[in-house]
Amino acid sequence: MSRLLNKEYRLNISGRDIPVRLRRNRLARKLILRTETSRPDSKFGVVLTLPNDISELKAFNWVKTQIHWINLQLQKSPERVVFKDGIIIPLCGVNHVVRHRPSARRGVWAEEGLINVSGQIEYLPRRLTDWLKKQARKIITERVTEKAAAANANYGRISVRDTRTRWGSCSSNGNLNFSWRLILAPHYVFDYVVAHEVAHLLEHNHGTQFWKLVDTLTDERKRASAWLVRYGSDLHRYGG
Repeated sequence: MSRLLNKEYRLNISGRDIPVRLRRNRLARKLILRTETSRPDSKFGVVLTLPNDISELKAFNWVKTQIHWINLQLQKSPERVVFKDGIIIPLCGVNHVVRHRPSARRGVWAEEGLINVSGQIEYLPRRLTDWLKKQARKIITERVTEKAAAANANYGRISVRDTRTRWGSCSSNGNLNFSWRLILAPHYVFDYVVAHEVAHLLEHNHGTQFWKLVDTLTDERKRASAWLVRYGSDLHRYGG
């Protein structure tokens, strides 16, 4: 239905290079412009959907008339948080300061309000990312095991990745996939996402029985769902 065009245009707005992707959709009746904040290269960008009867050049020229709107969205877009010494990141929803400990021999470890990273400074981003993924996998595995047992459900492989569009998913053969960035969210959010996917092992839709099962597996479904709607996209600004 939609086809991504080969060209990626660029705009310079407020001194920032903004990528503009064009996507044709045969069902589109007008030009539709939206922001794109979860690109693989972590840059803020925009996507323009255009009908088949409008040329790329005409479409891009129209985008130029929307610079004021794009600039407003750019100002709303949260800045990337690069992993380095002294930055603050949430761990299970609680802010922690990242501290480089070059002489330590403990790898990465957390204590009250701090995440300590040993080794050479240039390896800090990768070490911290790997540690966060490891912590996410540990908690996810524990909670999947616990909730699957409570629901009397069988599951296959558990994967933890940097997913861009879903916090979790359940495949038809029972494999469960989760975003490592859930480790940044509060515990009740983490718990809800795991409960949601475990429930899909038994209920493959979002019907009444599905939500009843979710509510037996987690206590704060509505609160967690509302948190993800409001703050979920913010988790993608941390690290790479």
